[in-house]
Amino acid sequence: MVTRIYVPRDTTALSLGADEVAAKLEQGCAERNLGVELVRNGSRGLFWLEPLLEVETDQGRIAYGPVAPEDIPALLDEGLLNGRPGHPLYRGPTEEIPYLKKQQRLTFARAGITDPVSLDDYIRHGGYVGLRKALAKIAQEIVDEVKTSGLRGRGGAAFPAGIKWQTVLDADARTPNSPYSKRKFIVCNADEGDSGTFADRLVMEADPFMLIEGMTIAGLAVGADTGFIYLRSEYPVAHQILNEAIARAEEVGYLGDNVLNSGKAFHLEVRLGAGAYICGEETSLLDSLEGKRGQVRVKPPLPALKGAFGQPTVVNNVLTLAAVPFILAEGGQAYADYGMGRSRGTLPFQLTGNIERGGVVELAFGITLRELLEDFGGGTASGRPMRAVQVGGPLGAYMPESQWDTPLDYEAFSEVGAVVGHGGIVVFDDTVDMLDQARFAMEFCAIESCGKCTPCRIGSTRGVEVIDRIRANEQRDDNLILLRDLCDTLEDGSLCAMGGMTPNPVRSALQYFPDDFYRDPTTASNTTREEA
Repeated sequence: MVTRIYVPRDTTALSLGADEVAAKLEQGCAERNLGVELVRNGSRGLFWLEPLLEVETDQGRIAYGPVAPEDIPALLDEGLLNGRPGHPLYRGPTEEIPYLKKQQRLTFARAGITDPVSLDDYIRHGGYVGLRKALAKIAQEIVDEVKTSGLRGRGGAAFPAGIKWQTVLDADARTPNSPYSKRKFIVCNADEGDSGTFADRLVMEADPFMLIEGMTIAGLAVGADTGFIYLRSEYPVAHQILNEAIARAEEVGYLGDNVLNSGKAFHLEVRLGAGAYICGEETSLLDSLEGKRGQVRVKPPLPALKGAFGQPTVVNNVLTLAAVPFILAEGGQAYADYGMGRSRGTLPFQLTGNIERGGVVELAFGITLRELLEDFGGGTASGRPMRAVQVGGPLGAYMPESQWDTPLDYEAFSEVGAVVGHGGIVVFDDTVDMLDQARFAMEFCAIESCGKCTPCRIGSTRGVEVIDRIRANEQRDDNLILLRDLCDTLEDGSLCAMGGMTPNPVRSALQYFPDDFYRDPTTASNTTREEA
């Protein structure tokens, strides 16, 4: 009898030694003449347990983790293949681990369960049901399902996906003297650059066919025959897995000139970014995709009307497009039944920073930030009190403890001056220096600005200089006034959210952690504010 054992192959697991664990497992099984089939799955997103080794038994899959190569001999000697308890790394049935069991997984329903590059595995677990249903509908019916779902862009701006798709569907694609006339495009923004975010990567590394299916459905919905995945260059594992999955989909007719013998074409390719954060902004991304320097375009025209190569284009991020197969398979209302207010469905929140249990937590909108931090995150890794939490990437506000009972909902967060964004959550304990964090926000903007508009290009550089003068106690009160004025200029005068949102973390640090801006520069930093 052959026992199936799963060891993840995603970037996080690999960075923590998953390849070494797999090699040691194969060696140990060979030495003991044990019949084993090793499956390199994607991570479940429980990164605090990686490498997470799972054994398939009559009682379901049994988990052990985090497993190191040196743990393998003892695990094999103590009955690993039978899923027996007793070993310190034994976690019981994987599906019963509270961190996983309490989630509401729609987008990540297959993550860690399937072999990410096995098309048969994907189909066995409900894959391509949505595409087959989409092929039985006209384009407007597909768009209507997405509208019914209430799906909003998961990349940060939270614009309703159905409205964007409707605009592209209705757009006139005739462009005189253009080789691309009459064509429309689907562009997936996979340039996941926000601090504390990794859900896009995990989709691509754990369930790439879901993204491929979602983009194909989007193509049917708006009349596009070509899609591009604009992938950040720092994701080589995702790049490899995506290309392998695309090739397999093409081989059996899920991509190509005649998708599932429907007479409709959809081609897909991956294009690597150049490492610029600004290319996460959709118009900069499109310039980069076309082979130009990534710079923000003035709007209008909107990309939905004149996007890639001057043609109507749907630009959505990975999580948005990955939600589409569920919506078409189960119906838009089934998706809309999750969430609260205008925030429908689920969002994979990403816990990172100074957190005990980091990973992906997919839940319906409405859970509070505190519940997420305490019930799932387990508090700080340092064991010290949490002081600040940044949600929504490097342009998101730093939230003090008084705001942690805010429901994770786009409108609720907006009311307190914060953003949900892509769902990245970075935790800081009470040793953090919020003056340093404000400086980081300005410096990040100065480094990553595309340079096209003066407020962002110059204002962020001046912001770093002003904060340095505040830190040195040079005319502190006057420089604090100047810093606030600079924030107003960045917000009001920048072309895009890069400069327009940089004031968010700076203002929140000023408002909620003012003591750090009045610290005596001759004293030690906040890391010694209280001795551990």
